[in-house]
Parts: sequence; structure tokens; C-alpha cells
Amino acid sequence: MITDPSIAFLLALAGGYLIGSVPFGLVLTKAAGLGDIRAIGSGNIGATNVLRTGRKGLAAATLLLDGLKGVAAVLLLRWVAGEQDLVAGTAAVLGHTFPVWLAFRGGKGVATGLGVYLAAMWPVGLACCAVWLVAARVTRISSAGALAAFAAAPLLALLLSDAEHALLALLVGVLIVWRHEANIRRLLAGTEPRIGQKG
Repeated sequence: MITDPSIAFLLALAGGYLIGSVPFGLVLTKAAGLGDIRAIGSGNIGATNVLRTGRKGLAAATLLLDGLKGVAAVLLLRWVAGEQDLVAGTAAVLGHTFPVWLAFRGGKGVATGLGVYLAAMWPVGLACCAVWLVAARVTRISSAGALAAFAAAPLLALLLSDAEHALLALLVGVLIVWRHEANIRRLLAGTEPRIGQKG
């Protein structure tokens, strides 16, 4: 394990970003012969937009792999660089939302953020998954579930974890809510697409 704090910080920052920046939704849809996922629906590279292709298996695989990016960033870098959950987790979500390989135009970070929460503070991660599933099921709108989960995350982290992980939940949550600006406008206008609705 690296003991120099500066090197550990930089490794967690760079490693978390690079792990998070792998665009699985784009890779999977191209490999399946569906072309560029950014050309349909919302133009997003995440699982919700992959689902709009009608390929539920690909959407599930995208969701799983994007979540595993968050898990890998926290656990691998914790092993190499020590307790760097705050840096590695936030960097992984930044990598997903602003990947260098796609001219910094990535996804919205929901699955990756939940993966970070599950690895860094699993009770909070499970609680956020439950909030997301319930809200999405009630509204039939994926973004509504995501916004509810990440808005609740800092408070859940204070109750179930500690102040440092509450800060992690806040940083990741603010980033993801900000990336949902257009969704929030459509939710207020009543025009946000429902789950499973094709683009």
C-alpha cells in the first residue's frame, strides 16, 4: 500500500477517473451492431437510454458494468492507496460523466454513483437502491428514482455511516443532480420519458 499521502491522493484521483471513464453502454451497443447509442433517445450512454433500443439484456449489462466501475474504483484504490474513498469515488463518477475518450460527454453517473456508495458504505448504497427502485416504480420514470435516491444519500450517510462518507454522498449527489438538469426541466413540464419508452 502506498503510504505517501500526496501520491495516494493522485493515484486515487487518476485511477478513479480512468476506471469510471470506460463507456460500457457505448461499447456494448456498438458490439451488438446497434450503432452509436448517442444517436438515439436522450443521447446518453447509460442503461436507461440503452433500454430504449429494446435490448433489455444490453441495458442490464450496462447497468451492472457501470455500477461495477464505482465498486472497483473504491475497493481497488482502497487496497492500493489506503482510505481514499472520497477521492476515488468522486473521481469515478467524474470519469463516467466527463470521459476524456468521448470529448468529456458521458453519462449521468447514476449506476456508477450507486456502485461507489455500495463499496464505500454498503448500508447507504442498499438504502439508495431501495429509494431508487421504489420511486422509479411509482413514477415509471428512471430519472425521478435517481434524483430521489441521490437527494436522500447525504442524510442516509449521516445516519448510517460517518461525516466523511456523508461528504462523499453529497459530492456525488450534487454532481448527479446537476447532470440531470434537463431531466428536472422535463419532469416539471411533464414531458420526461417513461421507463421502457423508445426514443
